[in-house]
Amino acid sequence: MTQELTQNRITSLFAQKSERLLNVYFTAGYPSLNDTTTILRGLQAAGVDIVEIGMPYSDPVADGETIQQSNGVALDNGMSIKTLFAQLADCRNATHGEPITVPILLMGYINPVLQFGVENFCQKCQEVGVDGVILPDLPLDLFLEEYAPIFRQYGILNVHLITPQTTEERIRFIDAESDGFIYMVSSASITGSVKGVSDTMKTYFERIQAMNLRNPRLIGFGINNHETFDMASQFANGAIVGSAFIRHLSEKGTSPESIRAFVETIRS
Repeated sequence: MTQELTQNRITSLFAQKSERLLNVYFTAGYPSLNDTTTILRGLQAAGVDIVEIGMPYSDPVADGETIQQSNGVALDNGMSIKTLFAQLADCRNATHGEPITVPILLMGYINPVLQFGVENFCQKCQEVGVDGVILPDLPLDLFLEEYAPIFRQYGILNVHLITPQTTEERIRFIDAESDGFIYMVSSASITGSVKGVSDTMKTYFERIQAMNLRNPRLIGFGINNHETFDMASQFANGAIVGSAFIRHLSEKGTSPESIRAFVETIRS
């Protein structure tokens, strides 16, 4: 692990806290273009452990209807990677209110990153204080061959996903080549489509838990209330909530009080 990764906010977080971590996802530029930092500050104030910001894309293949729709609205609002970096430019200092200290992940797809330029992207992530990315359609082998040195140079983690169909050999490989945490997809589905935790999911969670992986794990897809968050936290270090929060923003708005109320329904 490089010195930059050692000091990463995500790795520091897991070194300090290993249970019931809550990672909340929202789409940059949704519901309105300039809501990004409002929601980010609201989530930090509500006590979430990691904030995952979606970079809108026209074909978000891993995402279900709720997040797809939020991507479409955000793109129509004019959101882009360049705009997102501009919005995040001052978030880590106190120039405009309370500084953001919570770890930040950017979640998206590789094509817009390639268009932006991988090194330019990593450099901007470092400049604005982004700690890592999730790029579901970037194969680990290609990442290691082409891009890993650039990510390491700028201290940016690349979080990899596993699913119930991922072989043990592949999981061991991902674990060996990962830093930060492993994103456990709860089922072979898209975001927002899973209802509850099935016996099949529990068997999968138990299987991964028994592997004693080097990296901590967060479970995502289908985590939408206190019950599913509790269940995920029994088998991993915590969970990721996405579609349920997007629906909440659509229905209840982006005020700090509304965001805090949502986080409280997940945690307690």
